[in-house]
Amino acid sequence: MFDALMVNKDEDTGKTHAEVTQIDLDRLPEGDVTVAVEYSTVNYKDGLCIGPGGGLVRKYPHIPGIDFAGTVEASDDDRYKPGDKVVLTGWRVGEAHWGGYAQKARVKADWLVPLPEGLDTRQAMAVGTAGFTAMLSVMALEDHGLVPGNGPVLVTGAAGGVGSVAVAILAALGHEVAGVTGRPDTADYLKSLGATQIVAREELNETVKRPLESETWAGCIDAVGGEMLARVLGQMKYGGSVAAVGLAGGAGLPATVIPFLLRGVNLLGIDSVMQPYDNRLRAWQRIGKDLPLSKLEDMVVPATLSDLPKLGADILNGQVRGRVVVDVNG
Repeated sequence: MFDALMVNKDEDTGKTHAEVTQIDLDRLPEGDVTVAVEYSTVNYKDGLCIGPGGGLVRKYPHIPGIDFAGTVEASDDDRYKPGDKVVLTGWRVGEAHWGGYAQKARVKADWLVPLPEGLDTRQAMAVGTAGFTAMLSVMALEDHGLVPGNGPVLVTGAAGGVGSVAVAILAALGHEVAGVTGRPDTADYLKSLGATQIVAREELNETVKRPLESETWAGCIDAVGGEMLARVLGQMKYGGSVAAVGLAGGAGLPATVIPFLLRGVNLLGIDSVMQPYDNRLRAWQRIGKDLPLSKLEDMVVPATLSDLPKLGADILNGQVRGRVVVDVNG
């Protein structure tokens, strides 16, 4: 028996309820590798899966948790053996497949990557899907020509999970970083991560009639979408790129094609869920090398399984700062 955060659905009301309970190892889904989970984290998708409506979950009972890190207990795949440290992000684990909010997990070997050199399992979950997405975004901007000295790089939703890691990585690589936040109390936090400029959300969250404004940003990692993304596109420098990673501000894009046609702006979609293994491994190796661990520790908010129902609601309401690290054995 082991502890897990189990979400059940009342068929009469359609509402879901999450609580920590004990379940038997035999109930785990099929998979090649069984992992003793040590840490997980909290992402926006986790909030959707924990919340009253069930969000992305299609079958109950369900164990959420789209990320986890731990130690292999049993493996039917030659790539992993008992005692190996592994990390999982994405592949719809925690949505369609039981996830990391439990002391045990069983998954396909293809979904795992070895714990990167330089990180322990706790640090890996301080990174999690959010930090992994941030690194994929940085790599995409670099692949499209961004180098230090090109000009300031904008990070929207900067105090959130993706934004926090993005600010820290970009600053460590030598970029001038501007962080957008709607919470003035996070300014000192963002500066501690390396941001040199704080941009108030209200300065960017309204569209303007002009399709182009002054060329300001050499690159952008956007976790907001909607009107803010539309506005930022018109402020990009010639040939600059925006890595789009989120839609907290809405899925619509009230923009014109003018920035693409007259300034050669690139809009880069970043998917972290189905990334091929080689690129996934490259991103994790870059995280181990380029993310300052002291800055990572400053982002961490500790939690246990019993804290997750409240944290799930908090992240949906934009009330989670930095990176929550869930000790599933705590």
